[in-house]
Amino acid sequence: MSQYFSVHPKNPQPRLIKRAAEIIRDGGVIVYPTDSCYALGCHIGDKAAMQRIRSIRAVDERHHLTLVCRDLSELATYARVDNSQFRLLKNATPGSYVFILEATRELPKRLQHPKRRTIGLRIPDHPVVDALLAELGEPILSSTLLLPGDEQPETDASNIRERLEHQVDLVLDGGSCGLEPSTVVDLTGPEPVVTRAGKGALAPLGL
Repeated sequence: MSQYFSVHPKNPQPRLIKRAAEIIRDGGVIVYPTDSCYALGCHIGDKAAMQRIRSIRAVDERHHLTLVCRDLSELATYARVDNSQFRLLKNATPGSYVFILEATRELPKRLQHPKRRTIGLRIPDHPVVDALLAELGEPILSSTLLLPGDEQPETDASNIRERLEHQVDLVLDGGSCGLEPSTVVDLTGPEPVVTRAGKGALAPLGL
């Protein structure tokens, strides 16, 4: 049965954030709030936890998982970013966007799209995520909490716990996040391409 922590959405309790980070490091899968909707997350180095997320979502390796980062300084480790891409990212982050970028050679292949060699990167604007990433000291491997058969993400944490209590290790209840997922922008071509219009506005992207 999953643990359930009720965290303050603007000033999350440090002891609960510390425990959540420990659960991630120990191989757990968690549900946590973001600036768009709830997400599933695990340690970037844990293959078994990654497979659990794919199983919960009922998606295969062709579905991009996302590295949730604290700020732009972490991007160069995981993705190739040129000057124009960096300017766009700087203008749009933190915010409700996932950016598809070309992966670096250092990024493990299991984290990349198998055919495109790309990775999704995200820098949310949410105090709980900020605190969790600061405690971890590294990104979270993540996916939107959109369950098989659902047309929109689940936003009620108590319902999430009821539905996933035997599939995740922790639900961080940060209140309602809304139902609109992040905007997905592919930056691997000559021009940005929006592949999913979501909560993130297009104006900061110049589109």
